[in-house]
Amino acid sequence: MPGVRNAEMSFWLCFWGKAHKRQGKEEKIMKIIIGLGNPTREYQATRHNIGFDAVTRICDDYNIRLDSKEHKALCGKGYIGGEKVILAQPQTFMNLSGESVRALVDYYKLTNEDIIVIYDDIHLDVGQLRVRKKGSAGGHNGIKNIIAHLGTQDFMRIRIGVGEKPEKWDLVDYVLGHFPKEEEPVVREALERTSKACECIIMDGIEAAMNRYNQKVQESGLGG
Repeated sequence: MPGVRNAEMSFWLCFWGKAHKRQGKEEKIMKIIIGLGNPTREYQATRHNIGFDAVTRICDDYNIRLDSKEHKALCGKGYIGGEKVILAQPQTFMNLSGESVRALVDYYKLTNEDIIVIYDDIHLDVGQLRVRKKGSAGGHNGIKNIIAHLGTQDFMRIRIGVGEKPEKWDLVDYVLGHFPKEEEPVVREALERTSKACECIIMDGIEAAMNRYNQKVQESGLGG
């Protein structure tokens, strides 16, 4: 009967409409992972760009493509541990990273608890990770600018050690230099562990990631 068929069709349209809305809510981006660095070819694979390299590694591990330019960043969306994430490499140059981070956070309506920033640290041995839920800039200009734009230092971060500069070296020359060949395997392992640390944060929380990844690899006996 036409009346019955119409009523049945209306029911299913209403059902699927509600289901679609529920699905839309589930699609909300849960975390934004931001790797710091400088754009342009001359800075590729330098110590200061290890944050960019970490995001590239995460993209490879979770089949995410950095295929859009938005809010002064190269971005990609995908899933890690079943949670939707956005990966970003700000294109503002390091010292203005906060401009991009602020714009991304505002656009996607994220909170400080949704942010993970990855960057280099000259105070840690090469390849050493330090996962933290908050903290000061520690002399890092990119983090200093992010703190200034967000108005808080309460956001998660993963610092990747690039080693202390040798005596009499200029700091800028050191961080904008490349890793020597003998350090490259250690760096690759650090990038792998950084990718796994991000998944751990998303799946198990920041405390679990700190406990697992803040130990030196040789001490923990864990590769990831």
